[in-house]
Amino acid sequence: MLDDQKTRIAVLLDGLYHIARWGVAGLFIYSGLTKLVDPARFAGIIGAYGLLPDMLVSPAAIVLPVVEALAGICLVGNIRGSLATITFLMALFMAVLGYGIWVGLDLDCGCFGPEDPEAQAFHGLRQALYRDMVILAVLIGMFAWRYRRAERPVQLLNLL
Repeated sequence: MLDDQKTRIAVLLDGLYHIARWGVAGLFIYSGLTKLVDPARFAGIIGAYGLLPDMLVSPAAIVLPVVEALAGICLVGNIRGSLATITFLMALFMAVLGYGIWVGLDLDCGCFGPEDPEAQAFHGLRQALYRDMVILAVLIGMFAWRYRRAERPVQLLNLL
């Protein structure tokens, strides 16, 4: 009887892991693609933070969403390094949001591109930071699940 409960819990946790993986992947794919729709406006959002020199703002407005979308696509396929890349991006986003809150910026977080309906509804960096904290907790849970299950993601070279 106890083994049946452990099996059910393991199956439930496996399902939660896959739902979390696909959900985070979809979020990053969507976020990256919406930013690529209008990179010039996204560059304006990046520039408003004042963290990059002007000459790096436009390249960042293209490279960042491409990396987001590719990391999301790779996470769908459970490709090695994709979860780490997304976790790094999330930490970077949280650091930028924290900086924006610290210096008192009142602007769109830029999380889902220039036409972000969430930013229009809430228009606050704090809400975006809180949301990112929840996503980071999910990512940490995903790492813990992989460690506990000894899950090995697929290496990209093995697919080629």
